[in-house]
Amino acid sequence: MKEKIKAFLFDLDGVIVDTAKYHYLAWKRLAAELGFDFSEEHNERLKGVSRMRSLEILLEVGNIKLPHDEMERLAAKKNDWYVEYIKQLRPDEILPGVQRFLDETRSRNIKTAIGSASKNTPLILERLNISGYFDAIIDGTKVSKAKPDPEVFLKGAEELGIKPEECIVFEDAQAGIEAAKNGNMYCVAVGSPENLTGADYLIPGFKTMTVDTILHNVTKAIL
Repeated sequence: MKEKIKAFLFDLDGVIVDTAKYHYLAWKRLAAELGFDFSEEHNERLKGVSRMRSLEILLEVGNIKLPHDEMERLAAKKNDWYVEYIKQLRPDEILPGVQRFLDETRSRNIKTAIGSASKNTPLILERLNISGYFDAIIDGTKVSKAKPDPEVFLKGAEELGIKPEECIVFEDAQAGIEAAKNGNMYCVAVGSPENLTGADYLIPGFKTMTVDTILHNVTKAIL
C-alpha cells in the first residue's frame, strides 16, 4: 500500500489555512446589516456548506425570507467582504506544520492537488505563496456538485493522472470525508474525533506529522 499511494489531495480551508474566521466576519457583518446577531455557534452550521446554502441558514437564523435575486446580491456582497479580508492573508497564516509536510511530500515524489469548493482558492494560495506546491488546483470554478459528491476529488485525481484508489484525501469536514470515500479514495481527517467519522486515519494537525506516519497508519487502518 505504501508503494500504491501516488497522490495527496488536500481540502483548503481548515487543512492548509484557517480562513473560517474571515468567512465568519463577513457573515456576521451581513447579519448585522440585516438587523440581527450571528453568533459563532450559528456559524458552526456553515462548515463545509456552499455559499448559497450558508446564506439560507443565516436567513433562517434571522427569520428572514427574501426573493432569489436579492439572495444572489447578498451572497455576492458577503463574498466581496470576504475577499477584502483574505487579501490581507500572510504566508505565516499557513497552519502549523503544513509547509514542512508539503516540502516532504514533494521530496517523496508524491503528486499533490487542492480540492476545494471555494472560488477564491487561487487568491488564497497566491497570498500564502504556496501555489507552486500543487500539481493540480480544483476549485469552485471547475465543479458543479458540492461535497459529499466526490466530483472535486475525482477531478483532482484525473488532472494528476492518478487512479482514485491511489489517492489520500486530507479533510476537516464530515461532508469532505464522505466525498473522499464516495470517490473510492483513502481519507485522513484533520481535527477532533468527536466531529469527524468514517476516515481511515485522524490527525489533530500537521505539526508533528510525517509522510511515513500517514502512510503507515492508513495502511494499518485498512489491513
